[in-house]
Amino acid sequence: MLAVEALETYYGDSHVLRGVSFELPAGVALGLLGRNGMGKTTLIRSVLGLVRPASGRVSWMGEVVTGQPTERIVRRGIGYVPEGRAIFPNLSVRENLVMSARPGPDGRTDWTFERVLELFPRLAERLNHGGQQLSGGEQQMLAIGRALMTNPRLLVLDEATEGLAPLVVAEIWRVIALVRASGLSTLLVDRNVREVLANTDRAIVLEKGLVVMEGESDALDRDELGRRLGV
Repeated sequence: MLAVEALETYYGDSHVLRGVSFELPAGVALGLLGRNGMGKTTLIRSVLGLVRPASGRVSWMGEVVTGQPTERIVRRGIGYVPEGRAIFPNLSVRENLVMSARPGPDGRTDWTFERVLELFPRLAERLNHGGQQLSGGEQQMLAIGRALMTNPRLLVLDEATEGLAPLVVAEIWRVIALVRASGLSTLLVDRNVREVLANTDRAIVLEKGLVVMEGESDALDRDELGRRLGV
């Protein structure tokens, strides 16, 4: 479904991604691991067109999308939950969800308003609250729910549990597991290595912009992984 080939990305003179390649087939959950500053968010932003790669290719469903505007890329079926959540603080929970609602690129509407509220009962209790009135955990739930309302083929989550209380973190992982069980493809970035590996089929590890490990999540060498990630 998603193919990244030899991606090279710079920020000014800083060479961030160095020939990154990977594939994400339909129905697969892929974990993206690495220490801070190793290029994980830059890779996501390069895939989504938020940062323009210097070279390399991003293909979606067999079509090259490198260089296309972000809005055209995501409308092909990518739901994005960015680091920092980026909800609309002046809109209510209901408005944040409804304004994002649309059929998927194939016309499917599996993720309805009612289904998202069933997934996040806490949001159902706060439908008329403004985004700025929500806790950090509730904002994260809203960001995930908003992405699901676009009925994507791929859900991208960047640091889905960062800075959240332990009980909320457990709730987010529960939801991620349910989303994966629904058959929706996911690309998952998080610092909790154990949970990432438990909730993905495959994983890749970035180090200084290079893919240094990749494979089935349950078969990666834990000693080597710990050395690479410092865990």
